[in-house]
Amino acid sequence: MNLSLVNKYVTPELRHFWEILHVLVSRNVNVRYRGSVLGIYWSLFNPLIMTALYSAIFGSTFSKYYGSIWNYILAAFTGLVVINFFSSSTSQALVSVVSNGSLLNKIRLPVSVFPVSMIAANIFQFVLGPFLLLAIVALIKSKSLINVFAIFLPFIALVLFCIGVGFFVSALYVFYRDLPYFYELLVFMLWISSPVFYPAEIVPKSVQPFVNLNPLSPIIESFRQITLSGNLPDVTLILTALLSGMIFSVLGFLYFQRSRSQFMDLL
Repeated sequence: MNLSLVNKYVTPELRHFWEILHVLVSRNVNVRYRGSVLGIYWSLFNPLIMTALYSAIFGSTFSKYYGSIWNYILAAFTGLVVINFFSSSTSQALVSVVSNGSLLNKIRLPVSVFPVSMIAANIFQFVLGPFLLLAIVALIKSKSLINVFAIFLPFIALVLFCIGVGFFVSALYVFYRDLPYFYELLVFMLWISSPVFYPAEIVPKSVQPFVNLNPLSPIIESFRQITLSGNLPDVTLILTALLSGMIFSVLGFLYFQRSRSQFMDLL
């Protein structure tokens, strides 16, 4: 495509936003892993270690729900990479506006770029780490490139959900500086109510309606269905995950935009 045509239809504001986002993502990745041996591959190494731990403790008990211990290992890994991405992305987005308050007071910048840049840095890590492993597993299990490319769909849903939550908590943190302590508890509640290391079938029926309200559950189940089942992607699961992600991203963005006018007085 001709570059002049791209420039014609891309507004200067959007181009400016993209340029700042590129700089911030590069800075975030470089600062985060400066002096690190594994670098961005910690996003893969961490869930691998946790998967080994869960498999050693729960593998013999829960493997019957997945057909084999290897399937349980892969299911636990899939759940862990989702919850780890959510936790790290949104926790970093939470403090992003306040931590850049001095910069915002000196230079006129689009405030929304800061929470987005934190999540974008984690997208970069995920694609170069866990995503490649999930793609290999999907190809081996399904023997179809359709499943490999379909992994992008629940991942897009996960990113949208994280962006919505990131906008919401980063705006709230400007007003309530004790929010991180409460948010740690909220993330733990989402983690324990998601079928990360246990099968959804063991949840008591009286509790299942509450667990089903967890937006991460359809995302995790969609990842697992695509990568582990060997069947074609479940369209219903994918659409549920995408719809949930879109709703949260829109609501988070609207709250962020409504609150933005009050930020500068508090930064």
